[in-house]
This record gives sequence, C-alpha cells and structure tokens, in this order.
Amino acid sequence: MDIAAMSMALSQGQLSQQVSLSLMKQVMDQAEGNADFINKMMSPHAVKALELKAQPHLGGNIDIKG
Repeated sequence: MDIAAMSMALSQGQLSQQVSLSLMKQVMDQAEGNADFINKMMSPHAVKALELKAQPHLGGNIDIKG
C-alpha cells in the first residue's frame, strides 16, 4: 500500500471516530435532558397535580355524617 492510500485510510478513520464521538455526546445530552424531565415530573407536587387533573372529583368532599 502506498503512502497516499495509507494517509487517506487514516484520515477516514479519524473522521469516523470524530463523528462517532459527536453523535455519542448528542445522545448523552439528550439522555441527561430526559432524566431531568423525569425527575421534575416525579416530584410530589407534580404527581399531586397530575392526579387532580386525572380525577378532579376525588378528594374534594368529606362525608362526616355517621
């Protein structure tokens, strides 16, 4: 193999590695954003608000007649 072909192969390998790393960073950033969103949605306040929206008629009245 001549030097020009080896240089091209090395250059293509480096480009492939850079693209892979860039894509992995984007995926990791997306996963971090998803985790932050899930943590925020699982807070007690958010869960209560979601329960109230799903079943607004529950928990509003107490029957104290015996």
